[in-house]
Amino acid sequence: MQLKDLFYKISLLATSGSMNTDVTSLTMDSRKVGSGSLFIAVRGTVTDGHNFIETAVRQGAAAILCEEFPAEINPTVAYVQVQDSSRAMGLVAAIFFDHPSQKLKLVGVTGTNGKTSVATLLFRLFRSLGYRCGLLSTVQNQIDDEVIPATHTTPDAITTNQLLTKMLTHGCTHVFMEVSSHAVVQERIAGLTFTGGIFTNITHDHLDFHGTFDHYIRAKKSFFDQLPASAFALTNVDDKRGLVMLQNTPARKESYSLKTLATFKGKVIADSLFGLHMLVDNQEVWFKLIGRFNAYNLLGVYGAAILLGEDPNEVLTLLSGITPPPGRFEQVVSDDKIVGIVDYAHTPDALQNVLETINDLRQANEQIITVVGCGGNRDAAKRPIMAEIACRFSDRVILTSDNPRNEDPMVILEQMQTGVSPVDVKKTKTIEDRHEAIHQAVTLAKPHDIILVAGKGHETYQEIKGVKYDFDDRTVLREAFAERGNQ
Repeated sequence: MQLKDLFYKISLLATSGSMNTDVTSLTMDSRKVGSGSLFIAVRGTVTDGHNFIETAVRQGAAAILCEEFPAEINPTVAYVQVQDSSRAMGLVAAIFFDHPSQKLKLVGVTGTNGKTSVATLLFRLFRSLGYRCGLLSTVQNQIDDEVIPATHTTPDAITTNQLLTKMLTHGCTHVFMEVSSHAVVQERIAGLTFTGGIFTNITHDHLDFHGTFDHYIRAKKSFFDQLPASAFALTNVDDKRGLVMLQNTPARKESYSLKTLATFKGKVIADSLFGLHMLVDNQEVWFKLIGRFNAYNLLGVYGAAILLGEDPNEVLTLLSGITPPPGRFEQVVSDDKIVGIVDYAHTPDALQNVLETINDLRQANEQIITVVGCGGNRDAAKRPIMAEIACRFSDRVILTSDNPRNEDPMVILEQMQTGVSPVDVKKTKTIEDRHEAIHQAVTLAKPHDIILVAGKGHETYQEIKGVKYDFDDRTVLREAFAERGNQ
């Protein structure tokens, strides 16, 4: 494809060299540049792609897309200057791959909590309905049965379009995609055409990136602002900012609720450790998922399926048989009936939702023992709040390391400890080593007690000083239960 054909919809500030240059590949990674590559210089949060333009040229790049021309211009290379190279990358990628999102029913899911659950449930539901489907999520990317490891909640625009193209070649008709607030701000969804968008909820998170809660809300909202008029925008109106998401969207406005009038109405009849008994649009259904937060997830999935043209009765029948995504209220039970729950809850609201659910489900005498930490290089303001919530809703709390990344884990734990009130100090332990913390929780537990291991969920690693070590909360919990059984 010629360079000029990639930019017919994009406003250019300047060009240098021939716009008739042939482009055979796109990349934002200078290490992947080869003959015929268009290297896209993106200003990231850690590195600036403009610093690697010369490297890309040396490695044979045919063209450079950038926001600022380098000091030295190579006369054999074409240069294109734009206002925002991140946004231009999305638009160029869509053109280069021949707009794969327009040939699929692409549904985006955004919100603080529930994105993975809703996207994964939709993926499983539509496969059960007989469709070939794609999934782009925090846990994994998937093309029918083929699993592709995920590195970001929402991939970069080039990767996304490559995956969507691959999904098309495999016969996929529907794709369900988590859309993070980072991805919206960083223009990772630029150039994509969505059939629908779903809003789950919004709570305190990612202020390390967005700066203020208002900016975080605006990032979520802008996803709906960008939807086409042909799409649907489905929101949780029980969230106090649910209607805000729909204020300026040109898409068809739809809603779901457990509390008020909405397009799709639900009611929880009974909730237990074995599942949810609900009314959904006046039909009684039993689901295998647990907790009021999952009642919202199921209702959002149901609404989206109906808006995509599926039969309500068939949807409810199939949803009733679907199990939770990995690491979302996932249960591991010991031989002496201690119930271990592994959940990805890593925000104050998500942790409170899970602990409130456990408190609602437990009998009078069971202890709730919570093991929880906070990730490094992330929003520090939530650390004492997480500890306070864990103490408020638990009988025993063990504060431990999560993914400290490049921070000192003890500094993170000291910040969490400031949220522990003097009254709760006696029931709280601090154990830096997560493996030891989980084993200690099992030692403290009695038969029928409930242990919540929160924060990492599906993750199979722990990131310390830039290195990812094998670590799976579920595996460690099973090991601890096995050791207990052998004592």
